[in-house]
Amino acid sequence: MYRPKPFAVDDHDEILRFIAANAFGQLLSIDNDRIVSSYLPWHYDSQAGKLFGHLAHSNPQLETLNGSKVLVTLEGPHGYISPSWYATGGVPTWNYQAVHLTGKASTFNDPDRLAALVATLSAHYEAKFPEPWQPSYPASMLKAIVGIEIEVTDIQGKYKLSQNRRPDEVAYVCEQLEAKGEQALAAAMRRALEKRK
Repeated sequence: MYRPKPFAVDDHDEILRFIAANAFGQLLSIDNDRIVSSYLPWHYDSQAGKLFGHLAHSNPQLETLNGSKVLVTLEGPHGYISPSWYATGGVPTWNYQAVHLTGKASTFNDPDRLAALVATLSAHYEAKFPEPWQPSYPASMLKAIVGIEIEVTDIQGKYKLSQNRRPDEVAYVCEQLEAKGEQALAAAMRRALEKRK
């Protein structure tokens, strides 16, 4: 990932927070001479340094996944930034947050591991509901998925949130984004602005 200094994120705790909040992303791998991709939710075990997810048993990406080097990309809020919003001028650009995780993938079919993974993923997303749903899958349903374990070897974070701009300009951009309904991106920019103080 291209990470100019103002936008590079190397704070481990911040990256963990981001992953927990934005754990749906792309799994990219190589199948012969083709780049292949699947979108799925992930669970990152920071103690083990491993990323876990699952694919449908019929997904062709599984054919070359085991033992392969892979990239998982996670995105946060993002949006277009008009140069008209900057007092000092500029060019059209896009603000965003992203984390890339690289590692070696392996797959598993063990029903107990799959059940534990589905329970972990469900608990994470169901926690936001007043009455969380409790997973209970028959073994036949678990046979329809294959677990993925990625031993993470590198994590890179990037928040491009106008950190190279004056604070008054950033505040104005946030106002413009909020007026367009892009609250999440504006909030991320305001947090980044606070850290500069």
